[in-house]
Amino acid sequence: MVPVGVLKECTFFKGFDDGELNKLSVLASEEKFLAGTHMYQNGDPAKSLYLIKKGKIVLYIDNYMGPNKPPMQVTVDMIIGGEAMGWSAVVEPYLYTLSALCIDDTQAIVIDAAGLRQLMNEDYALGFKIMQAIAKTIANRLTHTRIILVGERSGSVTTE
Repeated sequence: MVPVGVLKECTFFKGFDDGELNKLSVLASEEKFLAGTHMYQNGDPAKSLYLIKKGKIVLYIDNYMGPNKPPMQVTVDMIIGGEAMGWSAVVEPYLYTLSALCIDDTQAIVIDAAGLRQLMNEDYALGFKIMQAIAKTIANRLTHTRIILVGERSGSVTTE
């Protein structure tokens, strides 16, 4: 269980009241991950939503370039303190769509996905607020991915 006061500090929960945060606090725990730890892999069951307090995580996907060639890791985003990740915990088919690797020692609030989905089904108003926060997380990820993609592509463009 994570105290409500700690959850209030998370940007993800901006606009949530104490009663809502109290319901969420029982689903949450605080965990530490050492640099070099894979928090999850692409295709793993999405068992948790992560709110990063401190640290840095690279989200990546393996790009397979053909038979007999090792996959190339493509960075999709970098997650730092204050950001959320693992939105697949509440979006079917509940499988992570990227891999997450800690590149710094990391502290996170970890929210149990099954309990969160059950709570969202029982309390529709709270479920709606959570999905709004998830939508913001996805939109931010898309923006960050675009920035990375444009940065990579702009270096490969030539003029005549």
